[in-house]
Amino acid sequence: MSTRTLYLFSSAAPPVFDVAHVIEEAQADGWDVCLGLTPTAARWLRDSLDGLAALTGHPVRWDYKLPGQPDVWPKADAILLAPATFNTVNACALGLTDKFVVGVVAEGIGKRIPMAVMPCVNAAYAVHPRFERSVETLRGAGVTVLYGEGGFVPNQPGQGNPAAYPWRLALDAVRNLPQAD
Repeated sequence: MSTRTLYLFSSAAPPVFDVAHVIEEAQADGWDVCLGLTPTAARWLRDSLDGLAALTGHPVRWDYKLPGQPDVWPKADAILLAPATFNTVNACALGLTDKFVVGVVAEGIGKRIPMAVMPCVNAAYAVHPRFERSVETLRGAGVTVLYGEGGFVPNQPGQGNPAAYPWRLALDAVRNLPQAD
């Protein structure tokens, strides 16, 4: 029986197509997984959303609930945001909460929910000055950012291999995060 809840948040990058396998691995690690997606990732996976909800036992979310509606997920013990696109990393760092997953991450920072983020960007995006500042902002806020040596290393544009995305590294990192008080 799972005793800890992981919010697995993913944005629209090719590794998101492996999310069912990642959910199964996280469950094998003892997590009760709740899957949240950016709207574009939800559109990419629209034919799989019912199956992903059945796999996790929770509705897949990509939009905010309406005021007064009950929360359909248990409280998070940890958050993993992966793959995190250039846009998502920057939005999280800037606190631009128009997307559900970014809003939960922003609030999670304030609630001190243990959190890891693993980007999925190509080298052209990685050299943009905003990206490095965003990575540093998140790290400064206590987020474990798996980027660079020992984390995700960008490929040249068009050269990425989604199967090589280091999902296991991300799951190991979130398992090793300090627990919230």
